[in-house]
Amino acid sequence: MQLIDAFWPRLPPLFETGFESANAEGTTLAQASLDAHCRRHNAVVRYGLMLAAVLAIFAQPAAAHPHVWVTYETTVNYANGAVVGVSHIWTFDDMYTAMAVQGLDKNNDGAYTREELSELAKINMEGLKDFGYFTFAKLAGADLKFKPPEDAWLEYNDGILKLHFSLPLEKPVLAEAEGFNYSIYDPSFFIAFEPEKTEAVKVSSAPAGCSAALTDPAADKAADDAKRLGDAMAQNLGGDMSGAMGSYGYGKTVSVTCKKS
Repeated sequence: MQLIDAFWPRLPPLFETGFESANAEGTTLAQASLDAHCRRHNAVVRYGLMLAAVLAIFAQPAAAHPHVWVTYETTVNYANGAVVGVSHIWTFDDMYTAMAVQGLDKNNDGAYTREELSELAKINMEGLKDFGYFTFAKLAGADLKFKPPEDAWLEYNDGILKLHFSLPLEKPVLAEAEGFNYSIYDPSFFIAFEPEKTEAVKVSSAPAGCSAALTDPAADKAADDAKRLGDAMAQNLGGDMSGAMGSYGYGKTVSVTCKKS
């Protein structure tokens, strides 16, 4: 059963003609038909509003559970005292890996070399372009742009694929600039991104006093929004809807700071 079916309310018989409503007390067929029409109209409006509320929820990114799981390591790259870009290592789940590598073992030796995986890496990067490589950088709240990716390649070990690539910034960000951060996530939640449990964030060639760390500024807001939406649905449909709401469409943020001397 689809989730939408579980929330679909049982409609009253909206297609009665009104003739059955005529009674011995003198109600005319026309009056009965009009009354039935009004009941149909009110029911459609009432249930239409409820359905719209349901669809509003399931149209959210959380409606589709993730189909691919990725854990990531990310590195903030510095050069000449400025942030020049970021590098990623994305580890895919075993189910996606098994599907992705089918037919790529050209010499049938049971291993997948970097050369054998090169075409898949190219396809991955071409596809990611349309989604901004799921990497969203900001400086003091303003969006930053990346150049095309560099050094993209795939490795295969122990039944798991890892995608390596770097994203140079269009314009370097001075180390002392405040408010540089970036997030790695899929707003549609088709892909679930989570940082590695250890050493998920690193810096490379950073000036003394500069560091990067994961923060989760959207978590509280997401939880509050989900609770309000769940409460609103509970009022219309009954029951506790809080469990059906999730903190979707958000990603943890890599925040970069440099201590002022």
